[in-house]
Amino acid sequence: MGTPHIVGIGGTTRGGSSTEKALRFALAICGKEGSTTTVFGGPELATLPLYAPEHRERTDVAIRLVEELRRADGVIIASPAYHGSLSGLVKNALDYTEDMREDDRAYFSGRAVGLIATGAGWQGIVSTLEAQRAIVHALRGWATPMGVALNTSSPIFDAGGATTDERAIFQMTAMAHEIMLFATRTLSELEPAGPPA
Repeated sequence: MGTPHIVGIGGTTRGGSSTEKALRFALAICGKEGSTTTVFGGPELATLPLYAPEHRERTDVAIRLVEELRRADGVIIASPAYHGSLSGLVKNALDYTEDMREDDRAYFSGRAVGLIATGAGWQGIVSTLEAQRAIVHALRGWATPMGVALNTSSPIFDAGGATTDERAIFQMTAMAHEIMLFATRTLSELEPAGPPA
């Protein structure tokens, strides 16, 4: 069976944000469970032009984003809660999945998608998580049962991205485990059958 590949998308325009730390923390858990990972953090996403389907030219970052998503077995999306929903930065990155519409595995088909929402207050976080779920369903992805809601009104991560917050660790670990479980099972089903005995 192949090695699962998990792609992370998210953060803010500020490198090292709580959102990006949460994304990297969850991806690290996937890595410990045996996956390869690729991350597109906020500063990198900020270089993406506004998605325009009528323009076929793509920047190097846009090309790499779509290529990585095409080979992904699972995806993690992390967004700050901006005015009750996900940020324009993250939404713009997700809009590039339109380039995958004619793929055999169109959009997020056959992929588990973990969601992380961060913010300084529960109301915005919860509505952001709901908006992310709606987008994942529209993209034909399987949103994991565990969605990660992190209230950053009190610091959760240190400068190096570590945390001792047991609730945050539980949520991110459970979500990462669900992605890996789904990705591993999907890969085993995609393996060609061996010769008959």
